[in-house]
Amino acid sequence: MFVLSLTRSAVLRPLEPWHAEEFFEHLGRAREHILPWVSSSFVARDVAAARVVLQRYADRRAQDGGGIWGIWLDGALVGGVLFVSFDSALGFCEAGCWLEPGAQGRGLVTRAVERIIDWAVNERGIVRVEWRVKSGNERSVAVARRLGMRHEGTLREVFPDATGERIDLEIWAMLANEWRARHNASDEEGAVKSVVKGILTA
Repeated sequence: MFVLSLTRSAVLRPLEPWHAEEFFEHLGRAREHILPWVSSSFVARDVAAARVVLQRYADRRAQDGGGIWGIWLDGALVGGVLFVSFDSALGFCEAGCWLEPGAQGRGLVTRAVERIIDWAVNERGIVRVEWRVKSGNERSVAVARRLGMRHEGTLREVFPDATGERIDLEIWAMLANEWRARHNASDEEGAVKSVVKGILTA
């Protein structure tokens, strides 16, 4: 199992079905904060449901169709990043994230998403990375902006949320050539480029 450092006190590593109890405990701290923005099926209400969520992403990863990775801060699971969908044949994926309130403001999600996008673009040949955001989710939009994504449009009243209210969904995206150009520019300024080779599939 790989462990990828995000900061001195935070790491990124696979979030597996056997983490179900830890994942459920984490959701207890995060549930009310993330429920307005994520699918209600993701926010498991018991350990068995938490295991189902994690198994679903494990199955997707086994089929090369997605994946989920946890962020641990000082040894505690505080959030994570995921590929909601992943199609290497079409060169397309959709990335997402979640984080409990106590871990906000540290840049953890941005760093973690950078790692998985870097891998998708440079190792798997992904051409287009999407970031879909329910309108009003200012923190998620801020991550998209920090990553250099463009707002391509908004799907109005695209589907109902858990309350039955129809939501607007913003589409942000980054193309592979834009990602590489952005990181090459950072290299020229003396920044260290993040390159993750193969470890996300280990």
